[in-house]
Amino acid sequence: METMWVWGALGLALLAAEMATGTIYLLWFGISALCMAIVVWLSPNIHYGIQFAMYAALSVTALAIWKLNYKKTETHSRVGQAQGEEIGRIGTITQACGPNQNGVIQFTQGVMGSREWIAVSATPLEVGQQAQVSAVEGNTLRVTAHS
Repeated sequence: METMWVWGALGLALLAAEMATGTIYLLWFGISALCMAIVVWLSPNIHYGIQFAMYAALSVTALAIWKLNYKKTETHSRVGQAQGEEIGRIGTITQACGPNQNGVIQFTQGVMGSREWIAVSATPLEVGQQAQVSAVEGNTLRVTAHS
């Protein structure tokens, strides 16, 4: 069997495995094998050792270039997770809170998917008082009096 066909078959097998797994890593090895099939077709008298060295160099180079230029995009949803945009939002206390008591704060527009949140405060805050979010602590918002 001609060496060109071996490289071509290896390349196609690696591309098929890539399509089955979706890892993107096998893609570069498959493309490199197909490139080696073209090189061997153009110059069929290349020694096997040189072919393997060229294949390794092509594969590692392609993988390194991809890793350097690839920017991962987030695919999972961040709904309900604090991102820091909530800090500074102002709401109204609907249930009094203080150092020994959790309260409730309500916003005119939803914050992280809800209009009402459990509020904690280091100082006593009364019902109807305006409060500002200073931190997100799990499922509660740490608030301070808004002046």
